[in-house]
Amino acid sequence: MSKTTKFRLLKMLFSLLIVLATFNQSSAQDQYELNSGWLCMPSTKVKAKGTEISNATFSLSGWKKAIVPGTVLTTMLENKEVPDPFFGMNNKLIPDIYDTGRDYYTYWFTKDFKEAIPGADGQVWLKFRGINYSCDIFLNGKKVNDKPFKGMYLRKTFNITSLLSKSGTNRLAVIVYPPDEVGNPNGGQGGDGTIAKGVAHQYTAGWDWIRPIRDRNTGIWDKVYIERTGGVSLDNPHVVTLVPGKREASGQQQPAIIKVSAELKNTTGKPVTGNLVYTMGGQKVTKSVTLKPNSTNEINLPELSFANPKLWWPAGYGKQDLYALKISFLEKGTKLCDSQTVNVGIREIQTEWNVTTKSKEILVNGQKIFIKGGNWIISDAMLRFTDARYDTEIRYHRDMNLNLIRIWGGALIERPEFYQACDKYGMLVLQDFWMSGDCNGRWEDPMKLEDQWKRRKYPDDHHLFLESATDMIKMVRNHASLAIWCGGNEITPPDDILIPLRDSILPKLDGTRWFIDYSNSDSMSLNTIGGNGDGPYTIQDVSTFWKDRTFPFNSEVGSVGVGDLESLERFIPKANLIAPVYVAPEKREAKGPSEKVDSVWDYHNYLGVGYEQHILPYGKPADVADFAKKAQLVNYDQYRGLMEGFSAHMWEWYTGVIIWKTQNPWTSMRGQMYDYYLDPNACLFGLRSGSEPLHAMYNPVDGMLMVVNNGFKGKQNIMLDARVFDMDGKETSLTKVFCFLDPASTKKVMSVKKIVDELSAKKGSFLSLQLLDENKNLLSNNLYWLADSKGGYSGLNSLKGSALKMTAKQLKSGQIEVSLSNPANGPVSFFNRVSLVNAQTKKRVLPVFYDDNYFSILPGADKKIIIDYQPEKGAALPVITLTNYVGQEQTVQINP
Repeated sequence: MSKTTKFRLLKMLFSLLIVLATFNQSSAQDQYELNSGWLCMPSTKVKAKGTEISNATFSLSGWKKAIVPGTVLTTMLENKEVPDPFFGMNNKLIPDIYDTGRDYYTYWFTKDFKEAIPGADGQVWLKFRGINYSCDIFLNGKKVNDKPFKGMYLRKTFNITSLLSKSGTNRLAVIVYPPDEVGNPNGGQGGDGTIAKGVAHQYTAGWDWIRPIRDRNTGIWDKVYIERTGGVSLDNPHVVTLVPGKREASGQQQPAIIKVSAELKNTTGKPVTGNLVYTMGGQKVTKSVTLKPNSTNEINLPELSFANPKLWWPAGYGKQDLYALKISFLEKGTKLCDSQTVNVGIREIQTEWNVTTKSKEILVNGQKIFIKGGNWIISDAMLRFTDARYDTEIRYHRDMNLNLIRIWGGALIERPEFYQACDKYGMLVLQDFWMSGDCNGRWEDPMKLEDQWKRRKYPDDHHLFLESATDMIKMVRNHASLAIWCGGNEITPPDDILIPLRDSILPKLDGTRWFIDYSNSDSMSLNTIGGNGDGPYTIQDVSTFWKDRTFPFNSEVGSVGVGDLESLERFIPKANLIAPVYVAPEKREAKGPSEKVDSVWDYHNYLGVGYEQHILPYGKPADVADFAKKAQLVNYDQYRGLMEGFSAHMWEWYTGVIIWKTQNPWTSMRGQMYDYYLDPNACLFGLRSGSEPLHAMYNPVDGMLMVVNNGFKGKQNIMLDARVFDMDGKETSLTKVFCFLDPASTKKVMSVKKIVDELSAKKGSFLSLQLLDENKNLLSNNLYWLADSKGGYSGLNSLKGSALKMTAKQLKSGQIEVSLSNPANGPVSFFNRVSLVNAQTKKRVLPVFYDDNYFSILPGADKKIIIDYQPEKGAALPVITLTNYVGQEQTVQINP
């Protein structure tokens, strides 16, 4: 054998080893994503048929770059054919599909890819994870789908082995049609309601927090894969974990039970014998099976008693341990045909009826969890999903000390990447199916085209709804974070959907989670006070959250969320940066708004849930910057007070509360803890404070000092230190008292109302509540700014600045520590915002995670802020800026 031949053989062997290593290390099936190189063209400009377009000889000269996954509108935006619809009034410049007709947004999408015809029994599959709304698919001159492909929430897999080109170069062509019913965006919730006649998201026709999405998100909106398997493919593995008894968050654990099944599809014309096997945590479970020719079977493996498991817990209660479970089919016990890896969190969800509150309470691993949640619409209204954005948004929710996210029914079953982030950060998920009281007929509504009786029967195709629900359940059911299924937002599905979904589909495909018929069902939260069972949605006097009893498990209660000036500047033109002006009731026109606002503010949904008179106690805003600054005080106070009020009545009045809402998928100005660009406002940090697992708080109604403990263990020898500071920094001690707290409980300590009111009467005051452990470590730090006897914050207007000593150092790449010190014998340093800023542009780096912000520092006290971010490769270090309520600004360099 020549040296040249030996070299070639060694090179081939090395390449083979690399391929095998890559296959063995893959965390999923042997597949790759078709996510680049797509081209598109409006169907109105293409006369050829799909059989012609998908032929490699067909010229694609002049076709445009397409965004896949994406929508027609994201493609148009990428090609600069439309302006950014999230800025100013640009959305009004984009033609709406209701006016243009469906053909305008009907598009061809093409993709050339390399894939050789496999040998032996090898199979190649084309997989779509979501197309809106219907399509026809062609490959290499042949039609792929022999049956209609319709419905936004359906995954479809096609065996394309016989359609592959002998040359190994293939062309895929897909024509995507918009929803059959696009709806009239007439300003109603979901427009005229007819958008709900299809099985797709409803918000695209407009809502009170978003303007219409002009193409209704038509497109290949979710991922497209090519997958390779042997003669047997493995699909839809299902992992159930059972955790008997009441568990602790740490220490030795009794065994958990693991149940695993999977679907096996034999694509060959002969019987196949082999082993279905999975490994997890060093343990292996195997079952021998024989599959009939051209058959699909669901195989249940033997139960596994998993010794001393590391359990998965919601955020704030324990760790989020995950196990990699690899499940494979081995023909004749040795030949790998297909495999998948599932990340498993070992936990069990339970519910009980709380007879005191008259609502359900959630238990995880036998421990009851007081639900502190946020309502979620969708990450991006135009479906521009990324793993990084999901991770950031879910981390923000964890950082707010929340433990649940509810996915609202006018959007979608969230993507696996969303659930992966929730698994990682410990966020339970309440997942709605695709119904809303607005479109689906709960209320009489003059904005709707059809009456309630007709809307009650939406969607038109109930079979498609159930088929889609079945598929989406299979897609996300293995995630530890998924805790609750819900039939719809504020309305049940029609009976011929609800009954099979509730009584057969979910028990068969899942059977481990609580199902509620609709989001404010009496089975969740017994409504004894009338109304809809959720809300309100506007600013409340903070005392309301403490004294007025509302629904015992409120699925939607919310408020404002406007960001500061830098946030507003991202989507409002400079000429429109005009502060809203409150209009007193006696000066309003009949049925006129309570605020006079600029038209761009109105278009971005400010009116209806604005600040109204609530900023005035801080003084009439001088300009938009002053308005935005004072809005942050309202934001912080409102969400801290909301969660404190509910926590004060934990297990007595309430088993949970879910804020409407914590995020926006476009540049709306309603309820949000961070803006569309992922910049947190004071809502996030006020909520973070009020939701602390261990927290000291002040009841503004009776002046009661209280301590709340959300943990599973009691707390002994916790000292509460309560002090009042005047505007000059003079301190008055109220009490220093040891507290003894039971698990998952609140405790009243003492009322200090009389002395606090006296100290606050003239100019207002600062009330500091701190919790310390036996080693005097600070466990909770809560500072209130209290009004004067007239209800105003007159002292803040004359507050003197207190220049902080500040340094910053890099702890490691992507992590900064900021050290701050307030001199003694001076005033409280009030409402400081730290920002990580690009040194050249002077704009904030986004996204960034601050372990505290909008914070105050007492005289003579120190504070450290930890900042996490993702540095751009090769970028210079940013700088730190600090602004306080008085208006002082500081900038410091970061010491590397």
